[in-house]
Amino acid sequence: MRANNSPQFNRTPIFIALGLALLLVLGVLGGARWVAGQSSQGPVQMAELPGGNADHPACAPLLEELPEEVAGFQRAEVAEPAPAGAAAWVAGEADELTLRCGVDLPFQYTALSETTEVDGTEWLHVVDPSTGDALQTWYTVNRSPAVAVTVYQIDPETSDAGAAPAEDLAEAMATLPEERQEPNPAPLAGLESAADANARCGDLMGNLPESFGTDPEYRRISTADTGLPADTTAAWGAPGVEPVVLRCGVTPPENYEVGIRLNQINEIPWFEDTTLANGTTSSTWFALGRDTDIAVSVPQASGNSAVVTLGDAIAEHTGEQ
Repeated sequence: MRANNSPQFNRTPIFIALGLALLLVLGVLGGARWVAGQSSQGPVQMAELPGGNADHPACAPLLEELPEEVAGFQRAEVAEPAPAGAAAWVAGEADELTLRCGVDLPFQYTALSETTEVDGTEWLHVVDPSTGDALQTWYTVNRSPAVAVTVYQIDPETSDAGAAPAEDLAEAMATLPEERQEPNPAPLAGLESAADANARCGDLMGNLPESFGTDPEYRRISTADTGLPADTTAAWGAPGVEPVVLRCGVTPPENYEVGIRLNQINEIPWFEDTTLANGTTSSTWFALGRDTDIAVSVPQASGNSAVVTLGDAIAEHTGEQ
């Protein structure tokens, strides 16, 4: 094992940015979160969310078709004033499942997102990175208006209720018109390619790992039809979390200035751009000191594994500047 006396990740700025970035996405999650004691003692409290399309006429027929039981959760009353387009189910003392019709899709829904089709409805699965499996949301991406189903379980491993609501909701979802929602641009799609990207990146692109990390384990996914340059882009995905994306041969980072703090990880000095997009936990890391600039979009869920593993490949398969 190589000794590494380099500074570790400076997490303070990314935690600050993460807190701001999660506000939009976790609006749905937070609005559905359990309020202590309410599940077993009275109606479920659900906050009104800004924006969205909860008053859409198609939401009323959906609510009428909702079943009494979903994934082991039993239908519950929503406390007044009940938000429009909302429904709730409970299990045990504290676990909750909530549904909201007419939500805005999260920024995690991009051209790289992997969705699951259940009886004609496609779902995007999003895990709250700050709670692990305790708080998860499924979004419909081919129905209009979009629906978010959030499951909150204090201890998912011991809960009597399940955490995969799509099958039980299939009949109700069929009441909504089919309409594919437009995904957001893929991570790093806004970066420009350097003029000599293909010539300098071939060795690296041919020697990138097929997988890395544990809990979650990221595996190589296709970047076809994403608008990203095929020969100089690679991506890895894991269930419920944002992908890791690498682009080789990009133009220098706009926010980098001489003298700015870098993170030395093994052989690679990294510049971390913590200017996060709204609703995403990812930041962009630029590998510097090579004969071409390389950008990696790194979500919080990946921990150190993405930068360490990909950094080692970059050091071995690109030249020094």
